[in-house]
Amino acid sequence: MHPLLPSLAAASLYAGATAYQSFRLSQRAAPDKRLLIALGLLALLGHALSLFLQLLGPAGLNIDFFNAASLIAATVILLTLLACWRIPVENLLLLLFPLGGLTVLLAQLMPSGTIQPIDEAPGILAHILLSIMAYGMLTIAVFQSLLLLLQDHQLKHKHPSGLIKNFPPLQTMESLLFGFLWAGWVLLSLSLLSGALFIDDLFAQHLLHKTILSSFAWVVFAVLLWGRHQLGWRGHKAIRWTLAGFCLLMLAYFGSKLVREFILHI
Repeated sequence: MHPLLPSLAAASLYAGATAYQSFRLSQRAAPDKRLLIALGLLALLGHALSLFLQLLGPAGLNIDFFNAASLIAATVILLTLLACWRIPVENLLLLLFPLGGLTVLLAQLMPSGTIQPIDEAPGILAHILLSIMAYGMLTIAVFQSLLLLLQDHQLKHKHPSGLIKNFPPLQTMESLLFGFLWAGWVLLSLSLLSGALFIDDLFAQHLLHKTILSSFAWVVFAVLLWGRHQLGWRGHKAIRWTLAGFCLLMLAYFGSKLVREFILHI
């Protein structure tokens, strides 16, 4: 099967789920959570099939720039859909479904980079898996912080939209944000630790910049979590630190991949 077919199916289902959720919120009504999750899971199945066909090759895993973006987006959506069964995070899907649709199409339609396929030992594959899960969890935290910023702004100006009226209370939104940050920081810590254990030569494998920037991001998130615990940081300060750490992390991974694959061709 050509991966274009499941990619188009996934993008269409993501678009349909987004349209349904947007329409319900525009009517100041909550969307049916079960229907929303069902649409998301169907889209995710197409997304996963597309990734399976594109990532796995005879030489190993082909995780180039756009495939990596699509894989992380699928991971983020899966984690969010699983979380929806227990905690009120379905509003995140309004941002994540379009992200999934865009990345699954870009992975199919954009040219591939020059990265070599990965055929490594289990330790390196575990490091890659932990990295993707860390990026995914911290991506959820960033989207949660953006929704929190929007909610805080609209409540202060006393004109909440249909979207905001379906949000949990502000304190619950903040608690969810820091829950995601803690989970993402722990996964990032494990990712950096596994990299230190299993990566032999940072220079030869062109991973020095990625490691340094990821370490800086780890420090930023650690300071944020310490500030929350010791100083009670919240609101705009917490959001700014979250965005700063996320920007460093995205520069570490996608910035380095962009330069290597499309500028330096290494």
